[in-house]
Amino acid sequence: MPFLGHLDIDKIHDASLNTFRAARRAEGRKTKTINLSVSAVRAVLNRAATLWRDDATGLALLERPPKFVETPVDDQRPPRPLTWDEQARLLEALPNHLADMALFMLNTGARDDVVVSLRWDWELSIPELGVSVFLVPEAHVKGRRSEKVLVLNTVAQSAVERMRGRHPENVFVWRRERKSITKKYKVPPMTYRPVETMNNTAWQTARRKAGLGDLHVHDLRHTVGGRLREAGVSQRGIADILWHAGGSMTSHYAVASIGELVRALELIKNPTGQLNKSILTLRAEARAKKLEQSVVHRPVDHASST
Repeated sequence: MPFLGHLDIDKIHDASLNTFRAARRAEGRKTKTINLSVSAVRAVLNRAATLWRDDATGLALLERPPKFVETPVDDQRPPRPLTWDEQARLLEALPNHLADMALFMLNTGARDDVVVSLRWDWELSIPELGVSVFLVPEAHVKGRRSEKVLVLNTVAQSAVERMRGRHPENVFVWRRERKSITKKYKVPPMTYRPVETMNNTAWQTARRKAGLGDLHVHDLRHTVGGRLREAGVSQRGIADILWHAGGSMTSHYAVASIGELVRALELIKNPTGQLNKSILTLRAEARAKKLEQSVVHRPVDHASST
């Protein structure tokens, strides 16, 4: 609104957003974030030209929507998948409820916002497979394309079982533990509450304690994709697990097909001995090593040092 609020809707075009782009860039926003904001403006103007009508005339609010140029993304942070050793350090440093949520992500590939929102009434038990699946409503699916099936392996199921009975609605919850002042007067335990976000102070403290730098919660999802590829899971299987495939799994997936995805996820529940590093990670490490070697072997100018 500070940048466009003074303009009539038919006066908004790509150049109108240049000041907005520059201001967001000065705030340190990434190009992808800025593009997402611009896409919201584009969506509003597209609807003004196609769906929304003037009550008096019946005509569209815009004759035609303006075209917007998407800024090429050249500053996006590369994925940072975890090694098995790093995973162990992270889980040990996290509080119990966040460790269970991270373990769940690492064995399902679910997005963190889905894990935070997970509800018991979405759960569907499949006795034939010995695990549950969660039918996630389209409102909680990125892009809101359709309802999706979240498939669990036995490790993810164990994380769910540890949460069972704590809260009537939400799966992943937490409570502040408090100690009684004296043995005579015991303070009752606090009630469990839903987790609002995984990227909280406890997460940031744990990643620092584990020596994992700026590890993002979303990197756990990247880790799952890498491990599935290392395990030889087909691209279609990975797409179905990570919800990259179009359409609704509930409409065409039988229990047998979901069983194939469960078996695929079972392949990544234990350490494989592989490093699980991406090409981008290896390239960054190689550059850092080369820079370190150049500093170590740099000739010393004895004349200037004296």
